[in-house]
Amino acid sequence: MAELANCSRCGAVYVMTIRDICQDCYKKEEEAFQTVYHFLREKKNREATMIEIVEATGVEEKMIMKFVKERRLLPTDFPNLAYPCDRCGRGITTGKLCENCQKELKSELAILEEEERTKQEREERERENVYFSFNKDKN
Repeated sequence: MAELANCSRCGAVYVMTIRDICQDCYKKEEEAFQTVYHFLREKKNREATMIEIVEATGVEEKMIMKFVKERRLLPTDFPNLAYPCDRCGRGITTGKLCENCQKELKSELAILEEEERTKQEREERERENVYFSFNKDKN
């Protein structure tokens, strides 16, 4: 059965399908995409930066980043298209984190895993060193 929802962009009530936006907002988004895409397809504009694209097309940066994240605009075709890393804000073209943040998180996880392993080994040694004595005289 169809579910009613509010559009995440304009707040209008609509029948929810596969999108989280109403049909009107979807049409506006598609028009914005076509505007950006046609601008970038021109050979002289292929290496335009995000700021240059926003100024030339009037499309919000947030919308252009959405197109890149959805892989509708590929940085391999348009090399200066970048969006900010979720952690540090450095420009990236794939994923959610830049290489430096990925390396940092991996090293922090490795340290944490090592600490956990050391803690478990210490607890196991402590359990091995526990002695129990039984008093045979007591019943």
